[in-house]
Amino acid sequence: MEWIKDGNLDFLRKRKVEAREDAQQSVAEIINRVKSGGDEALKAFTKQFDGIALEAIQVTEDQMIAAAARVPKPVLQAIKQAARNIRAFHEKQLPQSWTETVDQGVVLGQKVTPLDSVGVYVPGGTACYPSSVLMGAIPALVAGVKRVVLVSPPQKNGLIADGVLAAAREIGIHEIYQVGGAQAIAALAYGTESIRPVNKIVGPGNLYVMLAKKYVFGDVAIDSLAGPSEIAVVADDSANPSWVAADLLSQAEHDRLSMPVLVTNSEAFGQQVEQEVENQLKELPREAITSESVHKQGKIILTANLQQAADVINQIAPEHLELATREPKEVLKFVRNAGAIFLGKYSSEPVGDYFAGPNHIIPTNGSARYASPLGVESFIKRSSIIEYSDEALQANGQAIAAFARFEGLEGHARAVEKRMKGAVIHE
Repeated sequence: MEWIKDGNLDFLRKRKVEAREDAQQSVAEIINRVKSGGDEALKAFTKQFDGIALEAIQVTEDQMIAAAARVPKPVLQAIKQAARNIRAFHEKQLPQSWTETVDQGVVLGQKVTPLDSVGVYVPGGTACYPSSVLMGAIPALVAGVKRVVLVSPPQKNGLIADGVLAAAREIGIHEIYQVGGAQAIAALAYGTESIRPVNKIVGPGNLYVMLAKKYVFGDVAIDSLAGPSEIAVVADDSANPSWVAADLLSQAEHDRLSMPVLVTNSEAFGQQVEQEVENQLKELPREAITSESVHKQGKIILTANLQQAADVINQIAPEHLELATREPKEVLKFVRNAGAIFLGKYSSEPVGDYFAGPNHIIPTNGSARYASPLGVESFIKRSSIIEYSDEALQANGQAIAAFARFEGLEGHARAVEKRMKGAVIHE
């Protein structure tokens, strides 16, 4: 891991992954072929990229039941409990419609309406992410979205991973398509013979999925343009170096471009963590990926005190932030920019990834400076309600008309004045 002792955070400027021009061109071609070729294009790309000759694009109910039966019972129980926790957390986020009557009989308010349809992308192929099913779909269901669609690439056996289907069945998602990559994003955005288009697409994916979401944005909504995973741990010498090292590695194993960062006010503690990282690396099945992440992206940032550490965190704006200090809530007071914040030595990052309840689809690449985790509000629209009485229009009409004329919009002014008693409109 690279040590930074002079406060120079220039590495932040380089962490954004720039897409190659050929990747962008490839994504554009895939999307256009799906728009014109529909289901046949989806099958052709699934054969080309996943090595699977699809007989049917949609997953059947019998396939879902069979998949759930193959998942070990302890895992099914964990999925059930995680789903309950996630639902309970997100139900607290649900906004309400409201109206209020103010002066002169004016009624103002807000109408909250769920989106009609949402597509949830779940990565797959060589991996299985039932947690992404729960995190992407449950907030939409809580918001009241009537049609929640799931897409995920098939594994080498030609089927979506059992855990993904089991999680979907547990929370009541039954419209599932075994396609992935940019072609799945195109199908969700524009539709095919089998897949009706949706209003919004959410969920993590690889570079091609991210570029496809960027391409279709505007025709549909998206959640974010997610980059590689990142974790920052603020720790003092009261923390357990073995535990901190394990938490850094938990995110480093995601991707070669994942960024694990330790921010500490103790050089001796930082050295202990660095040694623990090297020792534990050898025990991980994904050692090659994790090692590249640690050695090319990993940082140990030495600060004079924990106040300075919080200042560093606000510049990094990490996706995941652990505060492993004697008084984590004191440090929390100074943190402004972070996606998910874990307090105390027992709050390991995977607790949030899988089970606690808050969403694990979180801003990356410093976007926690302005963005929030996926939540119920991601799946609703707000409409303003305005009801003016005759009394209110007579009292305020002249001001409104004057404002409109100042902006050069005579038609606006006249639309109000025609309703005003005694108003003289010069035709």
